[in-house]
Amino acid sequence: MARPKGARGLLAAAALLGFLQASSSFEVKDSSGKVCIFADLTVAFSVEYKMANGQKEFAQFFLPRNATVEPQSSCGKANTSHPLLVLGFGAGHSLSLNFSENVDKYQVEELVFHYNLSDATLFHNSSAGGVKKVSHKTTIQADLGTKYQCITSMHINMKNVNITFSNVTLEAYLTNGNFSMNKTECAEDMVSTTALVPTTPKQTTSSHVPTSTPAPTASPPNPAVGKYNVTGPNGTCVLAYMGLQLNITYPKKDEKMGLDSLNFIPNTTTASGTCSSTSASLVLTFEKTRITFHFALNASAEKFFLQGVDVSTTLPPEAKVPQFEASNKSMSELRATVGNSYKCSAEENLQVTDKALVNIFDVQIQVFKIDGDKFGAVEECQLDENNMLIPIIVGAALAGLVLIVLIAYLIGRKRSHAGYQTI
Repeated sequence: MARPKGARGLLAAAALLGFLQASSSFEVKDSSGKVCIFADLTVAFSVEYKMANGQKEFAQFFLPRNATVEPQSSCGKANTSHPLLVLGFGAGHSLSLNFSENVDKYQVEELVFHYNLSDATLFHNSSAGGVKKVSHKTTIQADLGTKYQCITSMHINMKNVNITFSNVTLEAYLTNGNFSMNKTECAEDMVSTTALVPTTPKQTTSSHVPTSTPAPTASPPNPAVGKYNVTGPNGTCVLAYMGLQLNITYPKKDEKMGLDSLNFIPNTTTASGTCSSTSASLVLTFEKTRITFHFALNASAEKFFLQGVDVSTTLPPEAKVPQFEASNKSMSELRATVGNSYKCSAEENLQVTDKALVNIFDVQIQVFKIDGDKFGAVEECQLDENNMLIPIIVGAALAGLVLIVLIAYLIGRKRSHAGYQTI
């Protein structure tokens, strides 16, 4: 998910904010007790497996807070081995980050995930048992002497496994065990959203370019905020305030690319959905467009989160294929503690596929434990906290400057009085 420019705050702001509650911190130390690898991150897993009845099922779970740094973890040895972070959890599951360095950079060269299908807690009624292994080369890379930081969700797809990283801070090859104050920001955080959003509601851009993507244009007006809810047998299970915008890129009949944008209008948008004890859905239908938000419960962490988004719409007549559908089932967004509400005034972008982007504005949402039609305690998003902290830092700096001037004035005044002696 690409973040707006406002997501990039000052370094001091990042240091003060810390990370979302769902993240977990881990360290690897050498024989002298100095830290050589530091990791603070949120990891969500989605694993497809086959049940005894032959049907396919998905197991969704987070890297738990109580995951342990396994003995195989190592700071590495020059010319013989590289730093390695192995995190173990549950009944035989582990996530490994294999680091390497090259000239002035270090990277997570390979990601390895072992999962145990014999763990009935996660893989209910699995037809197979034993430990499975998947691995993937990553693009996580940073300058030596800096920490790698990426707030934006990063999806890694492997055979039968989707892993989503978010709110990541990593550092390897630490100098004398000291954490760096400098950071290398991931490309996803630095992407400008102006290149992803079109110009006006529900129209195809007039600029035609012979490339694979439409030309970037100015930002459209923000959509109006609507109130939506889903009610089940036990009352309301989804309560949401948000402005909603859908952006689609598509091939046209002339082989060029088109860009279609649609702002949902609340009073002509219908809401429906489903409720259960561990999952819920919110289906919003406007004109010929339908967006379905799938929510899930992480019972062990007592948090709800957006697990997936489905999109279905009819494109303009110039589209090569008039009907458009897209789906992403491996998200981990809009997280908050059950009983609380997630709130974000800043624009958030949900990347469904490389052709579909759902923008949400001024969102406040609560799932599962809802008291009537009222939101619970608010959990602010990282973007809002960044934006709130910057003026506080500026104000504190100005106050410090005033204090310095005042002290200098008092010292100067005292010295001037000392120059006159009573006769």
